[in-house]
Amino acid sequence: MPIYSMTGFARVQVSVHDQLSYTLSVKSVNHRFLDVQLRLPSGLDALEMELRKALKDNLVRGHVDLTLSVDRTAQQKTGYNRELVAGYLAAFSAAREDYGLSSQPDLNAVLRLPGALHNDDRGDEDLTSLAESVQQQIVPLLDELKTMRAREGEALTAILYATLDRLAVSVDGVAVLRPEIEQRYQERLTERLTAATGADFNRQRLLEEVAVIVERSDIAEELERMNTHIGHFRELLAGGGEVGKKLDFLLQEMNREANTLLSKTGGVGGKGTRITELGLAMKAEIEKVREQIQNVE
Repeated sequence: MPIYSMTGFARVQVSVHDQLSYTLSVKSVNHRFLDVQLRLPSGLDALEMELRKALKDNLVRGHVDLTLSVDRTAQQKTGYNRELVAGYLAAFSAAREDYGLSSQPDLNAVLRLPGALHNDDRGDEDLTSLAESVQQQIVPLLDELKTMRAREGEALTAILYATLDRLAVSVDGVAVLRPEIEQRYQERLTERLTAATGADFNRQRLLEEVAVIVERSDIAEELERMNTHIGHFRELLAGGGEVGKKLDFLLQEMNREANTLLSKTGGVGGKGTRITELGLAMKAEIEKVREQIQNVE
């Protein structure tokens, strides 16, 4: 199963009959959840419900804009309700005579009355035909959108693997330096404690305290967990599917390990400076990955 990006676009143009055609387009970008926006002509409420259901059935995350643009090559014929208009004019004339008024009826006001104007029956038929055609096109259109999102996801996956490789190199670099740094840390701590306590001190007791402090500053667990997280990240990428939120959580854990590593090795001096550089490089790669997965479904 591939990794899906949340970025994609698809469009289809369909001719319903010689006087009616439409364009149906869908565009998606990254979003924490599935956020759907529909732009449809009026009179298609039932179709809107069907389209929302199709989008929810086929997509998991992303801000999705779906637009239906209708093109009619011939204008509908518009008529008026003769009985309603005649009744209004008759009532107007009677009221004018009863009250001795001289005003004339306003035709614009008359035609704005509910039911005064009507289109030919073809309008309702067109809406029905349009809705049926769109329902037939929406699933193939979403398949096209998912195909594009899969291609984008494939490119994202390649970038993520390359970034993980660089992150793993930094972790291995710290692992190589760890024994020497621990020795340096112990020597430096012993020197400072000796200087502070003078010649008269319990050397064995001092060494025991130093060992405890050095153990607390050991970064072996951080390196092990970092490698575990990198391996899990790779497994999720290989498995594919809806992994964006899981990857984001893993990155939070990896960033925490990098911060702990830096705090434990700061101020050691010597090759400890190189560990600091590698730790900062880890954080930089983690941030690059974080930026990329914001667009992973």
